[in-house]
Amino acid sequence: MTVYIAEEFSADEADILRRYFTNLDQPVFALVNLPEVVKGALFARYSRSHLSLRRLFLQEFVGDLDIEGDQTIDATVGLRRAEELYDRVFFEYGDDSVAQLGGVHLACEQASNVLTKILEWGRLMAYLEQSTRYIAYDQRLGGRFRYYREPHIMNSPLGTRYVADMDRIFDLYSQLVPEMQNYFREATPKNSGDSDFAYRLAIKAKALDTVRGMLPAASLSNVGIFGSGQAYEALLLRMRSHPLPESRAYAELMLTELRKVIPSFLKRVDLPDRGVRITNYLSDTRESMQAVADTLFANDTGGVVDDDVVDLIDFDPDGELKVVVACLYPFTSLSERTLEARAYQMTTQERLGVLKAYIGQRNNRRQRPGRAFERTNYRFDVLSDYGAFRDLQRHRMLTIEWQPLSPRHGYATPEAVRSAGFTDQYRAAMARSEALHNLLEEDFPESACYAVSLAYRIRYAMQFNARQATHMLELRTTPQGHEAYRRICQRMHTQIAEKAGHVALAEAMRFVNQDSDASLGRLAAEKAAEKRRRTRDLG
Repeated sequence: MTVYIAEEFSADEADILRRYFTNLDQPVFALVNLPEVVKGALFARYSRSHLSLRRLFLQEFVGDLDIEGDQTIDATVGLRRAEELYDRVFFEYGDDSVAQLGGVHLACEQASNVLTKILEWGRLMAYLEQSTRYIAYDQRLGGRFRYYREPHIMNSPLGTRYVADMDRIFDLYSQLVPEMQNYFREATPKNSGDSDFAYRLAIKAKALDTVRGMLPAASLSNVGIFGSGQAYEALLLRMRSHPLPESRAYAELMLTELRKVIPSFLKRVDLPDRGVRITNYLSDTRESMQAVADTLFANDTGGVVDDDVVDLIDFDPDGELKVVVACLYPFTSLSERTLEARAYQMTTQERLGVLKAYIGQRNNRRQRPGRAFERTNYRFDVLSDYGAFRDLQRHRMLTIEWQPLSPRHGYATPEAVRSAGFTDQYRAAMARSEALHNLLEEDFPESACYAVSLAYRIRYAMQFNARQATHMLELRTTPQGHEAYRRICQRMHTQIAEKAGHVALAEAMRFVNQDSDASLGRLAAEKAAEKRRRTRDLG
């Protein structure tokens, strides 16, 4: 016997509702075959009505539905009514949350690696980016190497030089891809138990990981994005204010396509007193800060270093104690001040007992501690190659700020390149990259970064709590991870334990892998994937 009261619908009503709702008699159901603006408007009205969602849909959104035509889907149902509601809510009530109720999957192709970082800035969106680990950039697109050709550069006297240098860098990369595959086959022969398929994929991934640093930041990538209307609005305003011409041009392409799907969500982007004002504000503050920084640090640009830098610059010495308090808080009726005073009186063993009970028996890294771990934070100043930064930047539930990409901090050379005897070719690509950047910098200061290879170092600050640290450090130190970001995250974990003194929290991150030799890191993962495929096929 159910505790839910099923709503009754007439035969005609049920016939209509089945097209747009996954069931008619349960309290949980999904909306299908409806435009995003209709779904958003329906939910907005839902919050202010005593009616059920299905009844509200019938009464207020299906007035002009033509059921004499297609009996399966009518994607225009209620669109006019929904847009009218959005206009009223947006402009009369200023309810921004309404724009969170509908989303769009958007494909963004042939974007430079510089632009992908701008696209992936927002926290409340989902992204999937084409990987340099699985895609070899020796393949051409339309007969040309896959790098962004900035129109202003191409139409300038430097256009011919830009293409020549870029093509040469891609030539060097293309030469090393098969050479490094041969090197890894000799260095790590296939075991009898490894399938040819899994071994071949692992070798390719290792080779591409090793030589990816040669690729310039202009290299093209494809990005898939899913986000709400509100998130897209914020993204477009940021992109329009950005000094990179590619960002502003791409924003217009995105806006055109998004307006085909969620036009009402984006009406404010072009309004002088709304979107335009915000865009100008973002541009003005960026320019003001750049002017101040140039004045204060005109002659201080940093220098070339020989290694990555991972420096824990800020943490709370009482962070572990505060996490203990946060662990206990939901399970008592006491104030936080009372709990904190009691925690200071606890013995070390008592505090450890609280943490161990809260953490529980973690059997894998997907079993993560709860929000009490968000009570303490760490801030790191990092200098690493741009390739590693690209991967770490995608962790959006943290604060990350980065400095301009340039050759000024030197570059990282993979040990495998040295061991394989290809240092000269690698250095040649780096030298050409630096020379092209320096040539472009005077006339195209914002676009010169396209020439910078991913092996060059960039400085960035990362700030995150212990919960995010658990997720990121465990994920990014797995054997299949790239060695560049594996080293960074291993050093972060060590400093949390030793420099911050948060030994118990560091121990809670039990799936951080501190091994330095990952060998063919992807092999185990490829073997597991192949096993799953075989099981599925047999099933």
